[in-house]
Amino acid sequence: MDGRMWVPVGSGPLARYAAGYGSWLAARGYSRWTVSHRLWQLELLSRWLEGEGLAAGELTVERAERFVLARREAGYSTWVSSRSVVLPLEYLRGLGVAPSPTVLAVGPVEEVLAGYRRYLLEERGVKASTVARYEHEARVFLSPLEGVEGLGLERLTAADVSGVLVHECSLRSVTGARSLVFVVRSLLRYLHVAGVIDAPLEWVVPGVADLRDQSLPRGLEPAAVAKLLASCDRRRTVGRRDYAIVLALVRLGLRAGEVAAIRLEDLDWRRGEILVHGKRGRDDVLPLPCDVGEALVSYLRHRPVSESRALFLKVIAPAGPLSGHAIGGVVHDACVRAGIPPVGPHRLRHTAATGMLRAGASLAEIGQVLRHRERKTTAIYAKVDRTALRALARPWPGGES
Repeated sequence: MDGRMWVPVGSGPLARYAAGYGSWLAARGYSRWTVSHRLWQLELLSRWLEGEGLAAGELTVERAERFVLARREAGYSTWVSSRSVVLPLEYLRGLGVAPSPTVLAVGPVEEVLAGYRRYLLEERGVKASTVARYEHEARVFLSPLEGVEGLGLERLTAADVSGVLVHECSLRSVTGARSLVFVVRSLLRYLHVAGVIDAPLEWVVPGVADLRDQSLPRGLEPAAVAKLLASCDRRRTVGRRDYAIVLALVRLGLRAGEVAAIRLEDLDWRRGEILVHGKRGRDDVLPLPCDVGEALVSYLRHRPVSESRALFLKVIAPAGPLSGHAIGGVVHDACVRAGIPPVGPHRLRHTAATGMLRAGASLAEIGQVLRHRERKTTAIYAKVDRTALRALARPWPGGES
């Protein structure tokens, strides 16, 4: 920045938006220096638009690319990448000033996916983050079917479905194959409901061998949990946040997406309860353990200032809610710091269940805390109680009497 500080934007079509842009950046957690630096960029962009005879409403992605290209050709080293104009474009689009990029469904695959996306969001009530994952898997299934004459879904047969799945599943793990099969069933159900295919081909999709009941649910030992929690430096905001996240996963058995979905208004401090937003729009109220509540209070006292109502926020600008994937990253990083093999958030869910079982909780009570829809899902934890199972074991033939 050659030692200069920002001078208020005084010319060009973007001058009137400078004050609001600065406040918008500050609200998203950017430092004072970064705000100043970004406002200087806005001034340069405003002057460039003025020199080109363009209005603010004509700032498209293509013209923003021309701005950075002009700076590169002039030999400048700042604001010369496409990513550098993402923030001003986002702000101006939010105001309705800059035009939004038009995304058109190009090709038969994208047209089907657009309808499938609307079906999931509007009729099935699936969360947007889950829809994105479904859409990816659906594209994997549909792409091999596309030919010269389009998809030809009206002629889709059971053999076509099996052929694609046999090829794709052979390239995946058991978990990945199970995910693809689940989405393909959902997609075929949509195609039948929408009248694209005549037969309900979802029934021809084979199942994937489920080996989950062949082994014990794997929870972490108490010593490993203690190491995970101790690895969070609670003198820092990020450490307070990570400690509260790991403790909530271990004590409440929440899923990663459920932790990410917690909002400030979901905490009822008077009643000592927390509202959990689960799968398929299901909401449940759980008791808030004292240690989890204390960890949350410690974090909230240092939580970054943000307009977002999400409980857990990023600590690096732009401030915003953590995703379910980011919650997994918090657990992974805690494992690395603690010197234990990395695990995912679901292992901590198993840890919560096995801990409750050791403390004498019944399977019905564990199922209520974990919010299982079916009892058989909770029944897998019966195998963890080896003491109770030992009485059911029959003597080994030929062994000591």
